[in-house]
Amino acid sequence: MDYTAYHFTVTPPQPGSEILMALISDFGFESFDSNKTGFSAYIQEAFIDKVDLEEFKFDDFSFTYQIEKIPLVNWNSEWEKNFEPVLVENLLCIRAPFHPKNTLVKHEIVIMPKMSFGTGHHQTTRLMCRQMFETNFKNKKVLDMGCGTGILAILAKMLGAKEATGIDIDAWSVENAVENCASNGFPEISIKKGDLAELMNESPFDIILANINKNILKAQIPVYAQKLNENGILFLSGFFTTDLDELKVTSEQNGFSFFSSKNEAEWAMMILSKN
Repeated sequence: MDYTAYHFTVTPPQPGSEILMALISDFGFESFDSNKTGFSAYIQEAFIDKVDLEEFKFDDFSFTYQIEKIPLVNWNSEWEKNFEPVLVENLLCIRAPFHPKNTLVKHEIVIMPKMSFGTGHHQTTRLMCRQMFETNFKNKKVLDMGCGTGILAILAKMLGAKEATGIDIDAWSVENAVENCASNGFPEISIKKGDLAELMNESPFDIILANINKNILKAQIPVYAQKLNENGILFLSGFFTTDLDELKVTSEQNGFSFFSSKNEAEWAMMILSKN
């Protein structure tokens, strides 16, 4: 599938960029890359008809944008130009093969994605990974929903998970996650192409990790409730701090108890337990 990039120039960039990103996320944008003058937002070409930017008028900032069609074959070069290693304190470095080895961290995950969405969500990746180090994964059965490159499934196995499964709707992501799991020493991680229908075929998990976006999380939370064991743990991320209360309400309506939340800049994650 092809993607379209919207390159926004925001004046002043802050807090205008954060406000605009939060608003346009409802159109289906999958990733955001911040820069000094604003940000770029990426959306599948099939969904661009839903994007209506003319409705947004602000007193405190203004914005302009340019649209660029980005074929799938261009993602590797774009990723190499923009991707920086993800550091989680001294615990973890997520890097590409062309980055030097980091000898100052306890763990490394080396990935080479087929296409690039990770750069816009480094905050949520760090948030999820940091909290994973504070959670007991020993002998747990774990789901990485919307697994992308497979980072969270790989880290779960590094932290002692007995079994890890990744599910993603995108065929390129599935192929890439399989390769990344194998190259990081965990070929036994089960990566499957699918969505909620695929999840419904799975037996319950002890821990579910879902780093996606607000709208998808809201739609999938009821199924997470069905597929999580009693006293199981649900990690949610990929959304803005302004979405936290809305997701908390949806989760509690589906039998979850709120445990804690963390944020990095405008991005947030939350942890819940099944009652």
